[in-house]
Order: sequence, then structure tokens, then C-alpha cells
Amino acid sequence: MKKVHLVLFAVFFLITACSSTSNTIDNSSTETEETASEVNESPKTAPTDWHHLSSDSEFIGAGTEKTYSEILSNRTPSKKVIVAIIDSGTDIEHEDLAGNIWVNEDEIPENGIDDDKNGYIDDVHGWNFIGGKDGRNVDKDTYELTRVYLKLREKFIGKTPSDLSAQEQKDYDYYQTIKAEFEKKRAEARANFENLQNIKDAIEGAKNIFKVSSIDSVSNKELEPNYNDGPYRKQAKQVIKYFRDLDVNEEDINDAYKQFDKMYNYAYNPEFNPRDIVGDDFEDLENRFYGNNDVEGPRSDHGSHVAGIVGAIRNNDLGMNGIADYVSLMIVRTVPDGDERDKDVANAIRYAVENGADIINMSFGKAYSPRKFYVDEAFKYADENDVLLVTGAGNSAENIDSTFSYPNKFYEDGGMMQNFLSVGASSWMGDSLLAADFSNYGTRVDLFAHGVDIYSSTPDDTYESFDGTSMASPAVAGAAALLMSYYPDLTAQQIKTILLETVTKPSNIVYKPGSDQGIPFSNLSSTGGILNIFEAFKLAETKSEGTR
Repeated sequence: MKKVHLVLFAVFFLITACSSTSNTIDNSSTETEETASEVNESPKTAPTDWHHLSSDSEFIGAGTEKTYSEILSNRTPSKKVIVAIIDSGTDIEHEDLAGNIWVNEDEIPENGIDDDKNGYIDDVHGWNFIGGKDGRNVDKDTYELTRVYLKLREKFIGKTPSDLSAQEQKDYDYYQTIKAEFEKKRAEARANFENLQNIKDAIEGAKNIFKVSSIDSVSNKELEPNYNDGPYRKQAKQVIKYFRDLDVNEEDINDAYKQFDKMYNYAYNPEFNPRDIVGDDFEDLENRFYGNNDVEGPRSDHGSHVAGIVGAIRNNDLGMNGIADYVSLMIVRTVPDGDERDKDVANAIRYAVENGADIINMSFGKAYSPRKFYVDEAFKYADENDVLLVTGAGNSAENIDSTFSYPNKFYEDGGMMQNFLSVGASSWMGDSLLAADFSNYGTRVDLFAHGVDIYSSTPDDTYESFDGTSMASPAVAGAAALLMSYYPDLTAQQIKTILLETVTKPSNIVYKPGSDQGIPFSNLSSTGGILNIFEAFKLAETKSEGTR
């Protein structure tokens, strides 16, 4: 999905040039204090383990390997740390994950009995809160904006302002705001989807003319002008050359098409509702015991990648190394291809805490949280049980001090969760490109971690590089797990403090995410720094000595 926005940008100009339907692109930006420094010459690609390299390397890594070689080489971890992966599902049979997947020793596999009496039948490796008792699973779902719009529409359908009380009028005004935003997003999704459909049709035509299965196989020689070219062949060459000049291939276009197919036909589609698959009463928050034990589900690429960053088996000559070497990965499937639901998130957190999780990684987020109070209750429960929650700050290139982004640590009734970390994404490219161009930022972000071109496990014993704060979050969760396994006497609060106090603090002026304006990297988060595992271990040694 790395080139979706570039493809959309290219499609916009190609469609406009052809005098077809156009769609809008938001190029708005705000002023900043400084101008970003020029980008120094840097490698075109990063090594697959760049995030493990030392903080003083050209890539500003986390120092994972230096920690193992210089601090942990003659030491043995004393606690197996349980990290709950609340995500889209995980391939628990993956060659680089299977040995580190959590096993509920009190549950007898597949006997159809709740042996440990925790309310979940056959939850051997975790639980799936978006599956049904009949074995079916939710794949795609709507965005929360769509669900909020539908609920308010149902409340106010057929009513006018004169029918409403003062409080209802306030709610009605909110409905009008939601309605306008939803209709705008729905229209944009439709325009993008239809434009990409037109492009795909043009590409299919070009492939037929050149008699190839992919436009990427057409040689540059074949794209040169020829006196004998007819109008259709000329147009086919124009389309292929246009995308090739932008370094956009057919897979990129297909990815963009899938993205906007999802947005138009599912995420912003008010007629789509897959919740009947789960079979619960979604309005009933008292009902916590629903779902099934299929922790992989139909789409486990994201969750498998996240799990690998935390705890893929180290030094087994397969794929890649996770950060934590003595870890148990509890899989809690909660996130569909769309927005996660507050009820499921809250119940997933409670499940993880009740079943012994020390750390919970939440690589997901959304712009609305209508039942935040229920998630807040689960956060408070995690705090009470000394569990650390780690989440990605989000990928919208926004200052989350001035926009709504969930989950966050701030309670609706005041106060905040203590054992909570919000993580932005840094890039291997360094210099002015050190902050990932998609990462959210602001003082509500605690620290940055490595989130661009992160190589990790994907389903069926494969490996890929992904981008996102979804990758930065498990880097921090993995670092916390590594610390806890060697210093089990430290509390979640102490682990959090250690991670925050030992960040690498670059002095760079960088491009503010989503902008060509410059800003000190130190202004992007409350700590102004990037995860540094090596320094965290040095400080943990002194903190741990103080508790003995």
C-alpha cells in the first residue's frame, strides 16, 4: 500500500488531462517555524534489519543487536513475558512465530469445553472477537464514521428542529456535522473508485493491444513512437509510459483500486453491515462472551507482521529476528478490514489482562470512538493490573494535539491512563526525512520508533517490508517485553519511564509529516526522541538495583 497516494495523484492528473471526471486532493498545509535541511545523499534502500542497528549508525536504529552482544551475551532472562497482539489475526503456524505463540495450558484443545472456566471455549492461543460461533469471520467492516452517521440518522429521521428539545437540538447539530463529513467522504471514495476503475479498464486495453499479462513487461523500446502506430496503440503507450515515468507499476495500481473499492463499497457504505456474522447484540455491553477461537481469521498479514516485530524467534536462520527473545505472543483478533468497534476493543483488553498479559500492543486507530467510556473502563482495569498498553499514533500526518484520534490515554470523565505509550514512526532515511511522512505527531505522542520499511513475518512462512506506526508500536512493545524478561521486578510504570528517559534525541530539522515545511524533530513528540533499547537497558540496571 506504500504508493496508494502516489497512484491517486497520478490518476487525478491523467483523468484531468483526458477531460474525464476529476476528484479532489487535499494539499493543505500549515506554516511551520523553520525550513527543512537539504536531504543528504543516502542509500536507496535500507538493510532488512536496519531497525535493530545501533542508534549511532547512519540509520539511527534501536540498538537491539548491540544490546544482545554487549549487555545480554552472558545473561539469561528470568521471566517469559506475555504480549497480547490485539490485531487483525496472526498466522500462529508461521515458521518464525509458532514457537513463541502463547498457549493456554488450562484449556484442552478443540474439545468444545471451557476447561478453564474463563468464558471462552477452546481459547488455546487467544480469542477472536469478530468471529461467529458457526466459524465464520468478519473480514471487511465499515468505518466508525459510517456507524455514527447511521445511528444519528435513525434518531433524527423525519424530524425538524422545531420538533426538538434543547438537548436534542444540540445532538441534531452534531448529526448535521457528521452527515456532512460522511457524505463528503462517501463522494470522494466513489470518485476515486470510479476513476481507478477507468484506469484499470485503460490498462486492460493496453495489455490487450500489446498482448501481455502485465504492463510492467512492456519494454521501453516498445514504448518508443512509431510511424505505424494507430490511435489506440498511441494511447496505450501514453498510459503505460505515464505510470512508468512515475515509478508506478501495475501492482501499485491494483493496491490503490483495492483500497478505494474497500472504502466505497464497504467502509463508507451505509448499506453494509457484517455484524450478524458475530451474532452478538452489539448494543449490549454486558455481553462479553462472544466470538470464536480462530485467531488467524481471513486476513492475518498485518497481525503476523506486528507479532514478528515483537517476538519472531531469534537466531534460527529463518526470516528475521524479533526484538524480545523470551516472549509469549497471545493473539486477540479484534481488527477487521475497516474500523475496530469499541465493544470489541474493550473486551479484547479485558481478555488479555485476565489471561495474564504483561503488555498489550494495539496497532490500530480511528477518528471516532462513540463508546470510549467502555474502552476507558478496560484501560483502568489494565492499569490496576500493572499492564502496559502500547499503540501506534496513527498514519494521517496530523498533529493529534488538535485532532481526534483513538485509542488515546485521556478518559472522558477526566484523568488518564498511566501505563500507556503512543508511538510515532521514524524512517531509516535520516536527515530531513527522519520522521516518516505519514506519521501523526504532537505532544500526545510519547516517542517515535522505527516504522518505515520494517521487514517482518507475513502469512505462510513469508516475509515483507511494511510501513506505519503499526510497525513502530510493536518495536516499543518488544523493547518493553525484553526489559521485563530481564528485570521482572520493575513495574509497567517503571518500564515506561525507562523507555521515555533513554530515547535518542536527534537535533535534525525535518520535514513535518505531510508537509514540505521544516520543524525540529524534537517538537514531534513529548520526549523528542526515538526508541533506544541499548540505553534503556543501561538505565534499567540502575533502576532494578534500587528495587532489590
